[in-house]
Amino acid sequence: MTSRTALVAGIFLAALTAQSAAQVVAGDPASGRLLVEARCSSCHAMEEVGHPAAPAPGFAAIAGMPSTTSLSLRVFLVTPHPSMPNYRLTDVEVDDVIAWIIGLKRR
Repeated sequence: MTSRTALVAGIFLAALTAQSAAQVVAGDPASGRLLVEARCSSCHAMEEVGHPAAPAPGFAAIAGMPSTTSLSLRVFLVTPHPSMPNYRLTDVEVDDVIAWIIGLKRR
């Protein structure tokens, strides 16, 4: 990779990061929080980074990951994962959960 290519790639990644940090999400964060609290809080900490009894990362830690965007969350939430219960969320529920998690990123 030439230095010019690396520079262009760096600028592109910086723009993507800035765009994802400022993203607007269509869902209702309050409804997303209620859903997450009901279905996910037995394994994930709600807003703190984590707690010792939690077998999964806290939602603040998830929100704080550079890779966390509304698109990456959508893909994750609609893809089954062997280590998680197979919740089938509606499109509206997915939007709500994403809105709540992205909202944690802004705090």
